[in-house]
Amino acid sequence: MTADVKTRGLRAGIGLVITAVLLGALLWWHPPGLYLWAKAFHIIAVISWMAGMLYLPRLFIYHCEAEPGSRQSETFKVMERRLLTIIINPAMVVTWVLGLWLAHDGGWLSAGWLHAKFALVVVLSGVHGFMVRWVRDFGADQNRHTQKFYRIINEIPTVLMIGIVLLVVLKPF
Repeated sequence: MTADVKTRGLRAGIGLVITAVLLGALLWWHPPGLYLWAKAFHIIAVISWMAGMLYLPRLFIYHCEAEPGSRQSETFKVMERRLLTIIINPAMVVTWVLGLWLAHDGGWLSAGWLHAKFALVVVLSGVHGFMVRWVRDFGADQNRHTQKFYRIINEIPTVLMIGIVLLVVLKPF
């Protein structure tokens, strides 16, 4: 394991601990209006996560055209890694933490629509995991997929997002 990977892992761990401590402090304090503030920040996190999940495959599509080792390829590597580590990963963590808290505090844990939403969010998180792997593959100049593959992948977060939003707004069951 390289020092860079260890450093990134340490930073991610520290970020998770800070997030957990801050969330724990809010839960303990539980000021008036916390639910609405949490909901607002949950929505902001979801928007950030989805923006990244929709943009990253587009970068992959363009990256496929770049010659490995070229200046353009190296630029895409930086863009992909930063998008993932600075926006997508933290937004996903905040989305999950606040979403679980909102489900608990709002009394939604037994709602059928929430179970379906949860399943779709788990699938979206799985897609996120694949994107992490593909960023690593591109970073090592070992991409194994075509532009067409990434064009198809680009649609999956959109379809999941539509399902999630419809479940949250309509609460059909």
